Amino acid sequence: MQRKPLSAEMELFRDSARKFFRTEIRPHSERWREAGIVDREAFLKAGAAGFLCMWADERYGGLGIKDFRYEQILIEENVHHGDPGFFMSVHSRLIAPYLGTFGTDEQKRRYFPDIISGRKILAVAMTEPDAGSDLAGMRTHAVDRGDHWLLNGAKTYISNGILSDLVFVAARTDASNPHGITLFIVERGMEGFERGRNLKKMGLKSQDTAELFFRDVRVPKENVLGQVNKGFYHLMHALAEERLMSAAGNVAAARAAVDVTAEFVRNRKVFGKPLSKMQNTRFKLAALDAEIEIAQTFVDRCVEVHNEGRLSAEDAARAKLFASEVYGRAVDEGVQLHGGAGYMDEYPICRMYQDERINRIFAGTSEIMKEIIARSILD
Repeated sequence: MQRKPLSAEMELFRDSARKFFRTEIRPHSERWREAGIVDREAFLKAGAAGFLCMWADERYGGLGIKDFRYEQILIEENVHHGDPGFFMSVHSRLIAPYLGTFGTDEQKRRYFPDIISGRKILAVAMTEPDAGSDLAGMRTHAVDRGDHWLLNGAKTYISNGILSDLVFVAARTDASNPHGITLFIVERGMEGFERGRNLKKMGLKSQDTAELFFRDVRVPKENVLGQVNKGFYHLMHALAEERLMSAAGNVAAARAAVDVTAEFVRNRKVFGKPLSKMQNTRFKLAALDAEIEIAQTFVDRCVEVHNEGRLSAEDAARAKLFASEVYGRAVDEGVQLHGGAGYMDEYPICRMYQDERINRIFAGTSEIMKEIIARSILD
């Protein structure tokens, strides 16, 4: 089934995005993977192209484009023609909206021009060494000292942890309330703010993931993001869109995995004929194709509903769960159909296999997605 046609303007946007990723991102992918980090210039180039925070108001340098389909196009084109470790959409569509939704006018004037241009890169710091994704178990804390907050604690597995210039840090500010959390804007160079290792990972080798440490960091009162003790609810506000972003990327990556596998089996000969002529191969790829088409149709519908402001937590969970599980099956079958070649790092399917595994964990594990769905039908 063909996807719903895009407008002529969106097709031109896709062409522009594809050219950007092919010329400015993909050529550096191997070097970034070896270095464990992308160049800061990649964000600057994305900003210059108008691809960062497209939804933001024009007075801050944005384009005022609210239609999520534009971000979906960027996600898809980065999957097919860019680098999976270039977390551009995390910067501009996952983290920056916290500032757009909960920031003061003064904070927006102060930070948005640099965020939209790519001069300042964003990270959000929630996960802790002992608490994982359990925000109620958070130990990082901040104490009100009158004219500032004193922040102490540690975070781990922070995407853009090395590159980031502005980190939205979640910290406990009410010890008596498990949800008494506040968000703080911590800036590069603040005394007591330190970065740990660029963590070595199974996949997404070019994406910098780090530990962050806060030792008596004096955070000015004007750097509180949103309401004091309401940070838990601020963080929950963006979950549906985060999961939709994940689903859009997972479907695109599953399709990319099937494409590279199809190309391989057409050229690989077994018992005197192409592997693509073997019934097992054909049936495996046909089943995956059907699942991907179904996932794409549902994700596209979720995007339409999200544009209308009606995307539910349950539908976002369904999209994220199904798309990530399909992606997992696509790379696993892809490696199997490649045979020994699939285990070799020089083949794209091998790297896709490594990159895929985190997608059933971040933005909410598959188990959490199932629990959200189960509540909607059983409770």
